[in-house]
Amino acid sequence: MSKKKSGIDGSKTGRITSNDVARYTGMSQSTVSRVLSPGSDSKIRSDTREKILQAAKELGYKPNAIARSLTSQRTNIIGIALSKVSSPFYSYILEGFTKRLYQMGKQVLLFCTDNDRDIDEVLATVLQYRIDGLIIATAGITSVMAEECHKNGTSVVLFNRIVPGANVNGVSCDNVSGGSLAADLFADAGYRDIAYISGKEDSSTNLDRRKGFMDRLKDRGIGSCMIEKGEYSYESGIAATRRLFSRKTVPQAIFCASDEIALGAMHTIQYEIGLKIPEDVSIVGFDDIAMASWPFYSLTTVRQPVEEMMDYTVELLCRNMENPEMPHERKVFEAKLIRRHSAKITEIKGESL
Repeated sequence: MSKKKSGIDGSKTGRITSNDVARYTGMSQSTVSRVLSPGSDSKIRSDTREKILQAAKELGYKPNAIARSLTSQRTNIIGIALSKVSSPFYSYILEGFTKRLYQMGKQVLLFCTDNDRDIDEVLATVLQYRIDGLIIATAGITSVMAEECHKNGTSVVLFNRIVPGANVNGVSCDNVSGGSLAADLFADAGYRDIAYISGKEDSSTNLDRRKGFMDRLKDRGIGSCMIEKGEYSYESGIAATRRLFSRKTVPQAIFCASDEIALGAMHTIQYEIGLKIPEDVSIVGFDDIAMASWPFYSLTTVRQPVEEMMDYTVELLCRNMENPEMPHERKVFEAKLIRRHSAKITEIKGESL
């Protein structure tokens, strides 16, 4: 096989194309493309296939994913939109989705949004990249933008949130029941001075967790609850706890909308205010991030079954990409209370918990 005969003299610079491989081998471009394409034509003779593949290796040919996407109308790229990449919860989510998608041969394109910026403002840019699917793990999407994604041929799944009225897939933990689990824990312990530190106020996760918590407190005969604003961050947990303990009546027990908030609250109570956990104040978080189980924190929390949620999100996205007209699905997973040492252990119905 001669480079001179093929018209390639070895000094060629730039990207090697299938046309270069065709000239190098003296074969037609269509035959070369059939061999170099995924799932190549099995009818091509084995010696011809071997010759083309060897030539491609010698020339340093690399497949052009963009060119393939123009032919197949698929980019093989999945977008992930989230905020707070530095958050332990969302960094874990990003890693989990990336591993799952890479194992399926997909590429990942990350889009970061500001906490206060509606996802609709970002999606117009996202759709320009012609991604095949999108996982949104941040603010909600409106029904108008959901329809725009559908028209664009982009499948969408919301992760860790469900937006009522929006024609879009959603996978979430049962945040309402999760909030009620925390309320029952406090009520069973006999607490009456109870507080809630919120996440981002208008987020669906915060609204649902607060509703479950407050409604169950009322059901248990506890009519009042102190509330402080948070932002799903360690720092906001510190600030909100300082405000709570500057009140005339201070809380005996605090439910936090996330573990990050709870860890900030624990720091403030123990090292600034000088009280003991759980002897003086009980703390309950939400999510069950890795740090919650560290002996230093031993945080009682409401666990989201994150691994199962991520598995189902990817499965649902793939099904929707294969069948864009399938009915939209909203899957809700059960929350579970994980008892550790940041909340008092009580006795219920004669059983030690």
